[in-house]
Amino acid sequence: MKIKFLLLFLTGFSFSIYAQQLVLPGDYPDPSVVKIGNNYWATATTSNWAPTYPLLKSTDLVNWTTEAHVFNQIPEWADFYFWAPEISYDNGKVYIYYSAHKMNGNLCVGIASADKPEGPYRDHGPIICQEVGSIDAYPVRDENGKLFMIWKEDGNSVGNPTPVWIQELNEERTALLGEKKEMFRNDENWEGNLVEGVSIARNGEWFYAFYAGAGCCGSGCTYANGVARSKSLLGPWEKYDKNPLLAGDDEWKCPGHGTPVTKDGRHYFMYHAYSKTGSIYVGRQGLLMEYRYTPDGWIEFIKNETVQDVAPPAIISDEFKNKNLDQWQWSVFQNTEKKVKCGRLSLGALPTSTGAFLGQKTYTLNYDVTTTIHTKKSSAAAGIALIGDEKNLVKAVIENGNIQIILVQNDTASTIHSAPVNLKRKTKLRMLVRNGKDITFQYSIDENDFITLNEKAIDGSNLPPWDRALRAGLVAKGSIGDRAVFNDFILNNK
Repeated sequence: MKIKFLLLFLTGFSFSIYAQQLVLPGDYPDPSVVKIGNNYWATATTSNWAPTYPLLKSTDLVNWTTEAHVFNQIPEWADFYFWAPEISYDNGKVYIYYSAHKMNGNLCVGIASADKPEGPYRDHGPIICQEVGSIDAYPVRDENGKLFMIWKEDGNSVGNPTPVWIQELNEERTALLGEKKEMFRNDENWEGNLVEGVSIARNGEWFYAFYAGAGCCGSGCTYANGVARSKSLLGPWEKYDKNPLLAGDDEWKCPGHGTPVTKDGRHYFMYHAYSKTGSIYVGRQGLLMEYRYTPDGWIEFIKNETVQDVAPPAIISDEFKNKNLDQWQWSVFQNTEKKVKCGRLSLGALPTSTGAFLGQKTYTLNYDVTTTIHTKKSSAAAGIALIGDEKNLVKAVIENGNIQIILVQNDTASTIHSAPVNLKRKTKLRMLVRNGKDITFQYSIDENDFITLNEKAIDGSNLPPWDRALRAGLVAKGSIGDRAVFNDFILNNK
């Protein structure tokens, strides 16, 4: 199972003061990376989108392909918020330490393992479940080779401080040993109401803890990244007086939550940030920056102005010849029935306000999305949508000889436009998105000329959830057993 970005590089480059290099365009929060053999493997937060946790492969830390996902079906113990995976390789096995919301509980840290990085993965269930939530696990061995787990107690969720804990972990990864010990907590002004996302590098006699502080997400984010050091993994830990070591600049804002990695004797940090142009609509994208150790025993990022950003894919298309639907995502809250046969996608309907949906990541602020709907074979309302989540989207659908534009906000649907049309066996719908949020719908029954449905663009600025970017996709609304049938899907970035 492999997905490749269409890497059509931009002809002009723009560089930030620290040369924060874009390597994972699109919504890839909390990236984690590890070297296994001759390749690098990465994963990232998927939140409430399934399949959960992509498994990405690279030989150079810059160009990545998606090879698989950790969970095609979510673990039985968890229901949503699949956050902050950490990929680790130890003694010939691959481990994913991840965070998820436990059914009838709170955030917990779980562990899954595999014999090879692309899986399949066996889930071992939750191992840490504190009352206010546990998140952001990171495994590391101390100076004596003992295995430890580092994680954050999610105190900020109830207005409390956020201690970062460390505790010994058995080699089977089934139980914590002894007593937990606090490494540090949010006690500096720039850290705001939290510290989180700790990852460890070691150089000489020093351990270095990269960590994020302040507000991670949304248009009002304040995230930044700092570093602390200690000669013993169990501390005491000293925070750098020059923190935050990595903050926003003219191109990127709210950088943080990443993993250090070494390539050819040089040191890099992979993390996420919002583009100041794409902002919340494109989401937190994966960046790479080189760093070095200073003579006084600290860390500094290197101002390298020769790096080249990876361009987003120019076109994403699917003619539904791949039965696995590898490119697509769906909500963890929806039991989405989907089948590909004879070059068509059949999407099972749901009676919810949004209907069932499949989504594709968005990469730019301006793009066109076109689909061909097989109206004669569709028993459900079939359409195209800009998707926030299972309770917020804007869609245009065809049903019973009518085209409707429907805005769903907080699970309440309102019809913006409705008109009868002389539909043919196949009808094209097009969605034009500008500025990340301004949405116009069109349709065509002759394959060429498109008729605009709404002259005034619909404002989708309230669609993005606080921790996710928008998706463009396909919808099917109706009774269980009804289906929407699509012939193709094309997303064209402008």
